[in-house]
Amino acid sequence: MKVLKYGNTNTFYIEGTNGGMLIDTDYAGTISNFFKAIKQEKIDIADIQYMLATHYHPDHIGIMGELQKLGVKLVVVDVQFDYIHASDEVFIQDKKLYYRIIDDEKVRIVSIEESREYLHKRGFEGEIIHTPSHSADSISLILDDGSCFVGDLEPRDNLASYDDESLIVDGREAERIKAIRADWKLVESYNPKKIYYGHRLSYDRRE
Repeated sequence: MKVLKYGNTNTFYIEGTNGGMLIDTDYAGTISNFFKAIKQEKIDIADIQYMLATHYHPDHIGIMGELQKLGVKLVVVDVQFDYIHASDEVFIQDKKLYYRIIDDEKVRIVSIEESREYLHKRGFEGEIIHTPSHSADSISLILDDGSCFVGDLEPRDNLASYDDESLIVDGREAERIKAIRADWKLVESYNPKKIYYGHRLSYDRRE
């Protein structure tokens, strides 16, 4: 596994037996820095067969349309499909920013239930789970080697600050915290060894 850092969001590159996969990309306009990053890590664009977004916020999918054009296949989980173009308006409003819209007719839609089989056939052992506390389209990828990629899921160690529920007076906030705890309960049921976040430079060890 390699971490490509060429902006504000971590892009993770994992290798399968049939080619590599990117998990998330950075903001639109970072394609040249992306190529510098993969060159530094000795990754050829031809090595990258697939890409997966943990969610479709602007800072996680900005160059996926450009990479699609270069032949990288975008894997979209069924719970994400309605959100593929959620960031288009944000990018289009910036007239100075080059952005290629994702071609949703060329994506491969995979259900949560079939994710393990789909990944296995492409040389990756693991599965995708739905972790919607950050956004309705948020997912996490958990590999059998213990690596877990959670995007912008609230860090587990932050939950301690919510232990005193008497401090939580807003009902919406209470529901959000409940959702975060539910997501972590699901993630930890897989006994992950390392948690990789979208914006933290380090990872959480769970060994």
